[in-house]
Amino acid sequence: MKFNCLVIGAGLSGSTAARLLAEAGKKVLVIEQNRYIAGNCHDYLSEAGITVHTHGPHIFHTNFRDVWDFVSRFSQFRLFQHKVLSYVHGMTVPFPINRDTINQVFGENINTEDVPAFLEREKAKASFATPAENFQDAVIGQVGQRLYELFFKNYTIKQWGRDPKELSAAVAARIPVRSSRDSRYFADKYQGIPIGGYTKMTEKMLDHPNITLMTGCDYFQLKKNLSSMFDPKKGITVYTGALDKFFDCKYGPLEYRSVDIQFRTIDREFYQDAAVVNYPNDYDFTRITEFKHMTGETSDKTVICMEYPKQTGHPYYVVMTKENMAKREQYMEEVRKLEETGHFIFTGRLAEYKYYNMDQAIKSAMDKVRGLI
Repeated sequence: MKFNCLVIGAGLSGSTAARLLAEAGKKVLVIEQNRYIAGNCHDYLSEAGITVHTHGPHIFHTNFRDVWDFVSRFSQFRLFQHKVLSYVHGMTVPFPINRDTINQVFGENINTEDVPAFLEREKAKASFATPAENFQDAVIGQVGQRLYELFFKNYTIKQWGRDPKELSAAVAARIPVRSSRDSRYFADKYQGIPIGGYTKMTEKMLDHPNITLMTGCDYFQLKKNLSSMFDPKKGITVYTGALDKFFDCKYGPLEYRSVDIQFRTIDREFYQDAAVVNYPNDYDFTRITEFKHMTGETSDKTVICMEYPKQTGHPYYVVMTKENMAKREQYMEEVRKLEETGHFIFTGRLAEYKYYNMDQAIKSAMDKVRGLI
């Protein structure tokens, strides 16, 4: 056989797995259905000279030292601490919620040590289940009814297209709430943007003599024609695509939420005061991103993108409802059986049907490959 490893997907998970397998001496074939690599992290240099993220903003952040060391092999990073604003009551305020958010929204003048007591009073006026039964319970259980309705309720309805009560409480685990004045969106030890972009970083990951890359190829269409190059009974298959598709949707289709991203080049130096501004209550889009804040690039123009969530299209987010999680468990039981053979790895947001950040996707691929080899 020409190859003893087949990697399906050239996003961060697949590229990480391919690189580690190649460095272990394996001959690796990477198949990517898109004409480009880097998956949802794909980016490019616009005509205005600004690096634009094709699928919306991606800020790398992690507490995993091994993940940071790994990605730093393939790119230098601009040390960027991400800050988000939220547009409410006709003004932009820090988000996640912190002391300054509360003071600006409610006209308070409390100190950081007063924030926990303020939130306790808000929660005491609200009604929610403990332990949380859904997303709504989880958020109200952190910040109370008023802040939930102002920052989370309508944003969630726009983002997911359903009542927050239908979503798992686990979705709220990604949302920090702070009593301090820390206005960073992430508190991870390592944060930044790869200089030159995620696509260039991924290209370097895949730049190894043991790796062969094929783009614009659908694995499911090529599957029968790969036998002369790869034997799945003897080699290792790394799958990073949609979980349900691999198993022909035998337990029913899993839901993935999509986004319509609209880009605009504006003839001014800056458009807004932060890289991302959320719009929980106004307009049909959820947020506006201005890439120059993240990349540090200079131009007399700026590029922004507006995100309009939608039900179908390119898969961005797993939809964490009880029904989808039940189906996921059935599929993951099939995955466990295949992985136990030592010939399969399922890794990444789509293949594991998990709400992964970039570092978690890389960490999963690293741990699974190392465990196998």
